[in-house]
Order: sequence, then C-alpha cells, then structure tokens
Amino acid sequence: MKRILIVGSGDVALRALPWLTRRFRVYALARQPEACAALRAAGAVPLHGDLDDRRSLKRLAGLADAVLHFAPPPASGEGDPRTKRLLAALGSGKSLPQGVIYISTTGVYGDCAGARVDETRPCNAQTARGRRRVDAERRLRTFARRSGVRIALLRAPGIYAADRLPLERLQRADPVLVADEDVHTNHIHADDLARIACLALFRARAGRAYNASDDSAMKMGDYFDAVADAFALPRPPRLPRAEIASRLSALTLSFMGESRRLDNRRLKRELRVRLRYPTIADGLRAATAA
Repeated sequence: MKRILIVGSGDVALRALPWLTRRFRVYALARQPEACAALRAAGAVPLHGDLDDRRSLKRLAGLADAVLHFAPPPASGEGDPRTKRLLAALGSGKSLPQGVIYISTTGVYGDCAGARVDETRPCNAQTARGRRRVDAERRLRTFARRSGVRIALLRAPGIYAADRLPLERLQRADPVLVADEDVHTNHIHADDLARIACLALFRARAGRAYNASDDSAMKMGDYFDAVADAFALPRPPRLPRAEIASRLSALTLSFMGESRRLDNRRLKRELRVRLRYPTIADGLRAATAA
C-alpha cells in the first residue's frame, strides 16, 4: 500500500495527515482553494473535486490503494448520493482500491432506550440524518460484495476536542434534560478517531463495523456539566422534556431523543486500539491544560 486517498478533508482528516504522510503518498479531495492550501501545507496532494459533481470525480479512478471516506451525506434527503457518486468513480477505473474505510455514525442504531449496544445490533435509524448514513453503509457493503474491495465501517458518536467543545452553548445557558429524563450519550476525541481510521487501514476485517467510541458512560447533561466545570462556566439549567422543546432547535432535540451506551470491545480487540483519551475527563484535562 503506497497511495491513500482522503475524501472529506475536514478536521479528522487533518489530524490523521501527520501519521499518514510519513508513510504514504496522500491525496485529498477538496472543494475550496483554502482547503487545498491547508492540505498542501500538511503534506498531502490536494485534488480539486466535489462529491456533488460527478464529473469532477473522474480522476479518482485507479488513483489510490486505499480510501479514507470521511465525507458526510447531504443535509437533506433520505439517501447519500455523495457516496453513490464516489463509489461509481472508484469503480470506473482499470484498478480498484484494496480497501475503503468509512466514518459513519452511531445514529444508525436509533434510540436504544439506554441499552448497551454492540455492532451486532440491527440498524434502526429513526431520523433522516441517521437514515442517510444507513444508506451510505448499504451502498458500501454492496460495492464490497460486487468488487471484492475490503470495506470497514467506523461508527462514531459525538466527536469532541479542545476546539470542538460546546462552550458557546453553555454561555447561552441552553438547557439540558432533568436527570430522570436524560439520555445516555457517547463520545470520541477527534485525535483518537483519526488514529482509529489509520489503524483500520491495516487491521479492520472485511465487512466489519466498529463502534469508534471511548470508554465513557455518561448522560448528556452530565457531559455538559463536566465541560462547564472544566472551564469555570455555569452548569446548564435542567428542564423537563415537555418544557425544553421551545428552547432548542429541532436538530438538538433530535439528539435528546436517542439513548444508548456503546460497547467498544471489538474496537480494542480487533483494531488493537489504545485510546489516548479513554474518558471525557482525560480529554477535558488536556483541553484545559492547552
């Protein structure tokens, strides 16, 4: 494996680049000139292209030995036409990549009423956002069956880092649910997710899904309390579900409608991952020290 293609050159991709560029020639798809400049500075070869324009993807055919697919679906609709176009481009060349690693979301499981969830649980997405990810996963699995390309799915929960914390929300005093109505939530530090994606290139089993989550077992309100305490901000007010709807956006409310606790044993057993930030407390200590 000598050449890697990154599709979706955002924050997690930039965190993965230092490890990747020391080992491979890395190409990265980007839409905007400023993104191309950042990728070039990080050691990647930027490729101008847009997953919403299939004609711009022709040069991807046969380009890389493996693909890291980090791009999200569109913000609307029930499916993921971006993944459809990407797979069509990858499959149109004389040679195919050996593998594709896709960062999906744990939203594909839907609401699990706080149950412990491993990767054998069937997908039951209950939001359009989750159903778009289910569509992407299905397309990738179908592509793998037809082509023989090794596909692995990394199902990520809430991604955080020192510069990806809900400080503005806390400063606005947006409410969270009262404790007896609160939902279980899950997290992964962006640095750990980038490292997991890199390790998956070599260690992920064909067709496997992995819960790319840390070891924390927290409710959503407790997470916001922990961030507030770490940065000496007031804890958010707690309200019953019946009262909170008028204070928050529909998107935020949708996250408060799903509760699950992720089992990450497969991640550790098969990918042999050692998390740098195994708990939220570890990540917050690093953030405040920085």
